[in-house]
Amino acid sequence: MSSQTHMRREILEIPNTVETLLTKGAPAISSAAQALQTAHPAFLMSVARGSSDHAATYFKYATELVSGIPVASVGPSVVSIYDRSLHLSRGACLAISQSGKSPDIVRMAEMAKKQGALSIGLTNHVDSDLAKVSTHVLDVHAGVEQSVAATKTFVTSAVSAVWLLAEWQQDHALLRAMHDLPDVLNKAAQMDWSALESELVSSQSLFCLGRGPALAISNEAALKFKETCQLHAESYSSAEVLHGPVSVVDCGFPVIALAAGDQAEPSLVDVVDQLAAKGAKAFVTSDKTSRAHSLPCARTSHPLLDPISLIVSFYAMVEQVARARGINPDMPRHLKKVTETL
Repeated sequence: MSSQTHMRREILEIPNTVETLLTKGAPAISSAAQALQTAHPAFLMSVARGSSDHAATYFKYATELVSGIPVASVGPSVVSIYDRSLHLSRGACLAISQSGKSPDIVRMAEMAKKQGALSIGLTNHVDSDLAKVSTHVLDVHAGVEQSVAATKTFVTSAVSAVWLLAEWQQDHALLRAMHDLPDVLNKAAQMDWSALESELVSSQSLFCLGRGPALAISNEAALKFKETCQLHAESYSSAEVLHGPVSVVDCGFPVIALAAGDQAEPSLVDVVDQLAAKGAKAFVTSDKTSRAHSLPCARTSHPLLDPISLIVSFYAMVEQVARARGINPDMPRHLKKVTETL
Protein backbone atom coordinates (compact mmCIF):
# COMPACT_ATOMS: atom_id res chain seq x y z
CA MET A 1 0.00 0.00 0.00
CA SER A 2 1.38 3.42 -0.91
CA SER A 3 2.11 6.03 1.75
CA GLN A 4 -1.02 7.95 0.73
CA THR A 5 -4.12 6.23 -0.60
CA HIS A 6 -6.30 7.67 -3.34
CA MET A 7 -9.03 7.95 -0.73
CA ARG A 8 -6.85 10.03 1.60
CA ARG A 9 -5.76 12.32 -1.20
CA GLU A 10 -9.33 12.84 -2.36
CA ILE A 11 -10.50 13.62 1.18
CA LEU A 12 -7.87 16.34 1.37
CA GLU A 13 -9.05 17.65 -2.01
CA ILE A 14 -12.62 18.17 -0.77
CA PRO A 15 -12.27 21.83 0.34
CA ASN A 16 -10.80 22.90 -3.02
CA THR A 17 -13.34 20.78 -4.89
CA VAL A 18 -16.21 22.49 -3.06
CA GLU A 19 -14.62 25.85 -3.87
CA THR A 20 -14.58 24.84 -7.55
CA LEU A 21 -18.22 23.81 -7.36
CA LEU A 22 -19.25 27.10 -5.75
CA THR A 23 -17.32 28.99 -8.44
CA LYS A 24 -18.49 27.08 -11.51
CA GLY A 25 -21.86 25.67 -10.54
CA ALA A 26 -23.92 28.85 -10.12
CA PRO A 27 -25.55 29.06 -13.61
CA ALA A 28 -26.95 25.52 -13.50
CA ILE A 29 -28.09 25.87 -9.88
CA SER A 30 -29.81 29.18 -10.67
CA SER A 31 -31.61 27.75 -13.69
CA ALA A 32 -32.92 24.72 -11.79
CA ALA A 33 -33.91 26.88 -8.81
CA GLN A 34 -35.88 29.24 -11.06
CA ALA A 35 -37.65 26.25 -12.59
CA LEU A 36 -38.65 25.06 -9.11
CA GLN A 37 -39.93 28.52 -8.25
CA THR A 38 -42.04 28.54 -11.40
CA ALA A 39 -43.32 24.98 -11.00
CA HIS A 40 -44.12 25.41 -7.29
CA PRO A 41 -44.23 21.60 -6.78
CA ALA A 42 -46.55 20.09 -4.20
CA PHE A 43 -43.96 17.40 -3.48
CA LEU A 44 -40.53 16.20 -4.53
CA MET A 45 -39.21 12.73 -5.11
CA SER A 46 -35.61 11.58 -5.01
CA VAL A 47 -34.09 8.71 -6.96
CA ALA A 48 -30.68 7.36 -5.93
CA ARG A 49 -28.75 4.44 -4.48
CA GLY A 50 -25.79 4.02 -2.13
CA SER A 51 -23.90 7.16 -1.17
CA SER A 52 -26.04 9.15 -3.61
CA ASP A 53 -29.13 8.07 -1.71
CA HIS A 54 -27.60 9.37 1.50
CA ALA A 55 -27.10 12.74 -0.21
CA ALA A 56 -30.77 12.54 -1.24
CA THR A 57 -31.78 11.84 2.38
CA TYR A 58 -29.83 14.90 3.48
CA PHE A 59 -31.68 16.93 0.82
CA LYS A 60 -35.00 15.51 2.04
CA TYR A 61 -34.53 16.69 5.61
CA ALA A 62 -33.12 20.05 4.59
CA THR A 63 -35.95 20.68 2.12
CA GLU A 64 -38.68 19.75 4.55
CA LEU A 65 -37.17 21.96 7.25
CA VAL A 66 -36.66 24.98 4.99
CA SER A 67 -39.60 24.81 2.57
CA GLY A 68 -42.22 22.68 4.28
CA ILE A 69 -42.56 20.62 1.08
CA PRO A 70 -42.42 16.84 1.55
CA VAL A 71 -39.73 14.78 -0.17
CA ALA A 72 -40.01 11.02 -0.67
CA SER A 73 -37.45 8.51 -1.87
CA VAL A 74 -38.92 6.36 -4.63
CA GLY A 75 -37.57 2.90 -5.36
CA PRO A 76 -36.15 2.69 -8.90
CA SER A 77 -37.35 -0.91 -9.20
CA VAL A 78 -40.92 0.42 -9.54
CA VAL A 79 -39.94 1.18 -13.14
CA SER A 80 -36.90 -0.97 -13.90
CA ILE A 81 -38.25 -4.27 -12.53
CA TYR A 82 -42.01 -3.81 -12.18
CA ASP A 83 -42.50 -1.60 -15.23
CA ARG A 84 -44.95 0.78 -13.55
CA SER A 85 -45.50 4.53 -13.93
CA LEU A 86 -46.33 7.02 -11.19
CA HIS A 87 -48.62 10.08 -11.18
CA LEU A 88 -46.14 12.93 -10.87
CA SER A 89 -47.66 15.90 -12.70
CA ARG A 90 -47.54 18.17 -9.60
CA GLY A 91 -44.10 17.10 -8.50
CA ALA A 92 -40.39 17.47 -9.10
CA CYS A 93 -37.81 14.71 -9.35
CA LEU A 94 -34.19 14.94 -8.18
CA ALA A 95 -32.15 12.00 -9.47
CA ILE A 96 -28.63 11.65 -8.06
CA SER A 97 -25.99 9.40 -9.58
CA GLN A 98 -22.28 10.15 -9.42
CA SER A 99 -21.64 8.23 -12.63
CA GLY A 100 -25.02 8.88 -14.24
CA LYS A 101 -24.87 5.30 -15.57
CA SER A 102 -27.11 3.21 -13.31
CA PRO A 103 -29.88 1.94 -15.61
CA ASP A 104 -32.56 1.83 -12.91
CA ILE A 105 -31.87 5.43 -11.83
CA VAL A 106 -31.95 6.59 -15.44
CA ARG A 107 -35.21 4.79 -16.19
CA MET A 108 -36.93 6.23 -13.12
CA ALA A 109 -35.75 9.75 -14.00
CA GLU A 110 -36.96 9.28 -17.56
CA MET A 111 -40.38 8.06 -16.37
CA ALA A 112 -40.72 11.00 -13.98
CA LYS A 113 -40.09 13.45 -16.80
CA LYS A 114 -42.62 11.71 -19.07
CA GLN A 115 -45.21 11.81 -16.29
CA GLY A 116 -44.90 15.57 -15.96
CA ALA A 117 -42.48 16.02 -13.06
CA LEU A 118 -39.87 18.76 -13.20
CA SER A 119 -36.74 16.72 -13.87
CA ILE A 120 -33.37 17.50 -12.27
CA GLY A 121 -30.33 15.26 -12.60
CA LEU A 122 -27.34 15.65 -10.30
CA THR A 123 -24.16 13.93 -11.49
CA ASN A 124 -20.39 14.15 -11.88
CA HIS A 125 -20.69 13.25 -15.58
CA VAL A 126 -22.71 15.73 -17.63
CA ASP A 127 -22.43 13.54 -20.75
CA SER A 128 -24.04 10.56 -18.98
CA ASP A 129 -27.36 8.85 -19.66
CA LEU A 130 -28.88 10.50 -16.59
CA ALA A 131 -27.93 13.92 -17.91
CA LYS A 132 -29.50 13.13 -21.27
CA VAL A 133 -32.91 12.30 -19.76
CA SER A 134 -32.97 15.24 -17.31
CA THR A 135 -34.31 18.71 -18.14
CA HIS A 136 -31.90 20.38 -15.71
CA VAL A 137 -28.44 18.95 -15.10
CA LEU A 138 -26.35 19.89 -12.06
CA ASP A 139 -22.65 19.12 -12.47
CA VAL A 140 -21.07 18.47 -9.06
CA HIS A 141 -17.63 19.44 -10.46
CA ALA A 142 -15.81 16.80 -8.39
CA GLY A 143 -13.31 15.91 -11.10
CA VAL A 144 -11.76 12.44 -11.26
CA GLU A 145 -12.38 10.25 -8.22
CA GLN A 146 -10.18 7.14 -8.29
CA SER A 147 -11.03 5.59 -4.94
CA VAL A 148 -13.95 3.16 -5.13
CA ALA A 149 -15.35 4.66 -1.92
CA ALA A 150 -16.99 7.96 -2.85
CA THR A 151 -15.85 10.96 -0.81
CA LYS A 152 -15.48 14.04 -3.03
CA THR A 153 -18.56 13.12 -5.06
CA PHE A 154 -20.68 12.53 -1.96
CA VAL A 155 -19.77 15.89 -0.47
CA THR A 156 -20.24 17.82 -3.70
CA SER A 157 -23.57 16.05 -4.30
CA ALA A 158 -24.76 17.10 -0.84
CA VAL A 159 -23.48 20.66 -1.33
CA SER A 160 -25.14 20.90 -4.75
CA ALA A 161 -28.45 19.67 -3.37
CA VAL A 162 -28.55 22.05 -0.41
CA TRP A 163 -27.36 24.92 -2.63
CA LEU A 164 -30.25 24.21 -4.99
CA LEU A 165 -32.61 24.37 -2.01
CA ALA A 166 -31.13 27.65 -0.77
CA GLU A 167 -31.43 29.30 -4.18
CA TRP A 168 -34.94 27.95 -4.73
CA GLN A 169 -36.15 29.21 -1.36
CA GLN A 170 -33.96 32.35 -1.42
CA ASP A 171 -32.63 31.46 2.02
CA HIS A 172 -29.96 34.14 2.29
CA ALA A 173 -28.55 32.97 5.63
CA LEU A 174 -27.95 29.52 4.16
CA LEU A 175 -26.48 30.99 0.96
CA ARG A 176 -24.03 33.12 2.93
CA ALA A 177 -22.97 30.17 5.06
CA MET A 178 -22.32 28.01 2.01
CA HIS A 179 -19.56 30.27 0.78
CA ASP A 180 -17.66 29.74 4.04
CA LEU A 181 -17.71 25.97 3.53
CA PRO A 182 -14.26 25.46 1.92
CA ASP A 183 -12.46 26.96 4.92
CA VAL A 184 -14.57 24.98 7.40
CA LEU A 185 -14.06 21.73 5.48
CA ASN A 186 -10.33 22.26 5.49
CA LYS A 187 -10.49 22.40 9.29
CA ALA A 188 -12.82 19.41 9.37
CA ALA A 189 -10.31 17.24 7.53
CA GLN A 190 -7.77 17.94 10.29
CA MET A 191 -9.96 17.01 13.28
CA ASP A 192 -8.32 14.53 15.66
CA TRP A 193 -10.59 11.50 16.03
CA SER A 194 -7.74 9.16 16.99
CA ALA A 195 -9.52 8.18 20.23
CA LEU A 196 -12.23 6.61 18.10
CA GLU A 197 -9.72 5.02 15.72
CA SER A 198 -8.03 3.05 18.51
CA GLU A 199 -11.38 1.62 19.61
CA LEU A 200 -12.33 0.39 16.15
CA VAL A 201 -9.16 -1.36 14.98
CA SER A 202 -10.25 -4.68 16.52
CA SER A 203 -14.03 -4.16 16.57
CA GLN A 204 -16.45 -6.34 14.64
CA SER A 205 -19.64 -4.30 14.88
CA LEU A 206 -20.88 -0.84 15.88
CA PHE A 207 -23.78 1.60 15.72
CA CYS A 208 -23.81 4.97 13.95
CA LEU A 209 -26.46 7.43 15.13
CA GLY A 210 -27.90 10.66 13.80
CA ARG A 211 -31.11 12.67 13.85
CA GLY A 212 -32.65 14.92 11.21
CA PRO A 213 -30.20 15.92 8.45
CA ALA A 214 -27.37 14.25 10.36
CA LEU A 215 -29.13 10.89 10.03
CA ALA A 216 -28.15 10.96 6.35
CA ILE A 217 -24.53 11.34 7.43
CA SER A 218 -24.89 8.47 9.89
CA ASN A 219 -26.15 6.32 7.01
CA GLU A 220 -23.14 7.31 4.92
CA ALA A 221 -20.77 6.59 7.81
CA ALA A 222 -22.16 3.08 8.31
CA LEU A 223 -21.77 2.34 4.61
CA LYS A 224 -18.17 3.55 4.61
CA PHE A 225 -17.29 1.35 7.60
CA LYS A 226 -18.55 -1.65 5.61
CA GLU A 227 -16.92 -0.62 2.33
CA THR A 228 -13.49 0.40 3.56
CA CYS A 229 -12.98 -1.45 6.86
CA GLN A 230 -14.99 -4.67 6.41
CA LEU A 231 -16.59 -3.64 9.69
CA HIS A 232 -20.27 -4.31 10.31
CA ALA A 233 -22.00 -1.01 11.08
CA GLU A 234 -25.68 -0.18 11.40
CA SER A 235 -27.13 3.32 11.21
CA TYR A 236 -30.09 4.36 13.32
CA SER A 237 -31.94 7.49 14.22
CA SER A 238 -31.37 8.22 17.88
CA ALA A 239 -35.17 8.16 18.13
CA GLU A 240 -35.21 4.49 17.02
CA VAL A 241 -32.14 2.87 18.57
CA LEU A 242 -33.80 2.35 21.97
CA HIS A 243 -36.73 0.57 20.26
CA GLY A 244 -35.01 -2.81 19.92
CA PRO A 245 -31.45 -2.35 18.58
CA VAL A 246 -30.20 -1.37 22.06
CA SER A 247 -30.56 -5.04 23.03
CA VAL A 248 -27.24 -5.89 21.34
CA VAL A 249 -25.30 -3.22 23.25
CA ASP A 250 -22.98 -4.68 25.86
CA CYS A 251 -19.83 -3.54 27.64
CA GLY A 252 -17.44 -1.88 25.22
CA PHE A 253 -19.82 -1.92 22.22
CA PRO A 254 -18.80 1.05 19.99
CA VAL A 255 -21.32 3.80 19.22
CA ILE A 256 -20.56 6.92 17.19
CA ALA A 257 -23.16 9.68 17.17
CA LEU A 258 -22.94 12.45 14.59
CA ALA A 259 -24.64 15.51 16.07
CA ALA A 260 -25.14 18.76 14.21
CA GLY A 261 -25.53 21.98 16.17
CA ASP A 262 -29.30 22.06 15.72
CA GLN A 263 -32.47 21.38 17.71
CA ALA A 264 -31.87 17.62 17.61
CA GLU A 265 -28.52 17.80 19.40
CA PRO A 266 -29.83 17.63 23.02
CA SER A 267 -32.06 14.60 22.41
CA LEU A 268 -29.35 12.77 20.46
CA VAL A 269 -26.79 13.41 23.20
CA ASP A 270 -29.26 12.18 25.82
CA VAL A 271 -29.64 8.86 23.96
CA VAL A 272 -25.86 8.51 23.57
CA ASP A 273 -25.41 9.09 27.29
CA GLN A 274 -28.02 6.43 28.01
CA LEU A 275 -26.10 3.97 25.82
CA ALA A 276 -22.86 4.88 27.58
CA ALA A 277 -24.56 4.16 30.90
CA LYS A 278 -25.41 0.68 29.59
CA GLY A 279 -21.74 0.01 28.89
CA ALA A 280 -21.33 1.23 25.32
CA LYS A 281 -18.05 2.87 24.32
CA ALA A 282 -19.82 5.96 23.04
CA PHE A 283 -18.50 8.92 21.06
CA VAL A 284 -20.43 12.03 20.00
CA THR A 285 -19.64 15.22 18.09
CA SER A 286 -20.92 17.43 20.88
CA ASP A 287 -19.56 19.05 24.04
CA LYS A 288 -22.93 18.60 25.77
CA THR A 289 -22.36 14.97 26.73
CA SER A 290 -22.02 13.86 30.36
CA ARG A 291 -20.98 10.21 29.80
CA ALA A 292 -19.77 9.76 26.19
CA HIS A 293 -16.44 10.80 24.71
CA SER A 294 -16.71 14.18 22.96
CA LEU A 295 -15.24 14.27 19.45
CA PRO A 296 -13.95 17.63 18.14
CA CYS A 297 -15.81 19.09 15.17
CA ALA A 298 -15.60 22.06 12.85
CA ARG A 299 -18.98 23.78 13.09
CA THR A 300 -20.27 25.76 10.13
CA SER A 301 -22.15 29.05 10.35
CA HIS A 302 -25.49 27.32 9.61
CA PRO A 303 -26.72 24.14 11.36
CA LEU A 304 -27.98 22.64 8.08
CA LEU A 305 -24.39 22.56 6.84
CA ASP A 306 -22.87 20.94 9.94
CA PRO A 307 -23.52 17.41 8.61
CA ILE A 308 -21.27 18.14 5.61
CA SER A 309 -18.41 19.14 7.89
CA LEU A 310 -18.97 16.06 10.05
CA ILE A 311 -18.70 13.62 7.16
CA VAL A 312 -15.36 15.10 6.10
CA SER A 313 -13.96 14.53 9.59
CA PHE A 314 -15.42 11.04 9.52
CA TYR A 315 -13.85 10.23 6.15
CA ALA A 316 -10.42 11.25 7.42
CA MET A 317 -10.84 8.92 10.40
CA VAL A 318 -12.30 5.90 8.58
CA GLU A 319 -9.50 5.87 6.00
CA GLN A 320 -7.00 5.57 8.84
CA VAL A 321 -9.04 2.84 10.55
CA ALA A 322 -9.04 0.83 7.31
CA ARG A 323 -5.27 1.08 7.04
CA ALA A 324 -4.82 0.15 10.71
CA ARG A 325 -6.94 -2.96 10.06
CA GLY A 326 -4.60 -3.88 7.18
CA ILE A 327 -7.15 -3.06 4.46
CA ASN A 328 -6.54 -0.91 1.38
CA PRO A 329 -9.55 1.45 1.32
CA ASP A 330 -8.99 2.08 -2.39
CA MET A 331 -9.80 -1.54 -3.21
CA PRO A 332 -12.85 -2.66 -1.20
CA ARG A 333 -13.52 -6.38 -1.41
CA HIS A 334 -16.14 -7.37 -4.03
CA LEU A 335 -16.75 -3.75 -5.10
CA LYS A 336 -16.07 -1.61 -8.17
CA LYS A 337 -16.38 2.10 -8.82
CA VAL A 338 -19.63 2.03 -10.80
CA THR A 339 -22.50 -0.32 -9.91
CA GLU A 340 -25.04 -0.53 -12.72
CA THR A 341 -28.14 -1.88 -11.00
CA LEU A 342 -31.08 -2.98 -13.14
